[in-house]
Amino acid sequence: MLAKRPGATNEAFMLGRLALVPDLSGALWLPEERTLVVADLHLEKGSAYAARGVMLPPYDSTATLVALGHAIRRHQPARVIALGDSFHDRDAENRLAPETRATLSLMQQGRDWLWITGNHDPAISRAMGGESAAEIVLAGVALRHEPAASESEYEIAGHLHPAAKVRMRGRAIRRRCFAMSARRCVMPAMGAYAGGLNLRDAAFRPLFREGLSAHLLGDGRLFRIDPRLLLPD
Repeated sequence: MLAKRPGATNEAFMLGRLALVPDLSGALWLPEERTLVVADLHLEKGSAYAARGVMLPPYDSTATLVALGHAIRRHQPARVIALGDSFHDRDAENRLAPETRATLSLMQQGRDWLWITGNHDPAISRAMGGESAAEIVLAGVALRHEPAASESEYEIAGHLHPAAKVRMRGRAIRRRCFAMSARRCVMPAMGAYAGGLNLRDAAFRPLFREGLSAHLLGDGRLFRIDPRLLLPD
């Protein structure tokens, strides 16, 4: 058996016929497809806020790509799929620093790269490398940005930035998480400034009528939390 690599987990799930291995970066590794899936990078969110007078440290794109780069080095994927809202707005591509563009281009070398379009980035230019599509189906599982209204099909999605709050060892902890059911996985946002929506929010209720499993990104491991223990903000 191979030793577990730092940042990877020993957890594995089946979504229909597709094997999923969560990464502590918030990515999903699909070993049988040799594919790494990430969601909601929100590149250049910091510069978008700065343009509106909200001054945040302008390093979010760099930090996000560092996290993505670590996940790529851990798993050495043949393909990367980014599930929408990879860019915070339609002009974000133009605000990327030359060195950030170069980092992204280096990550894309030698592998397929697919940008799934999202509500923040409905169109992605070829200058960003790779290909773009509204969704893709792998082994009978749809990969898209926004979760579908029903649980009638197998699906991996982003968009909602799930986070969970629980009480552990006498203190409240709030972490990004994977929200899962027998048919659906909603991924956490990888973007450094993307934030998270509490799983107790009403937006999640119609998506998990058949049961919810919360998997928090912890320090060195993934924590599966009984949904009854989830706290509101």
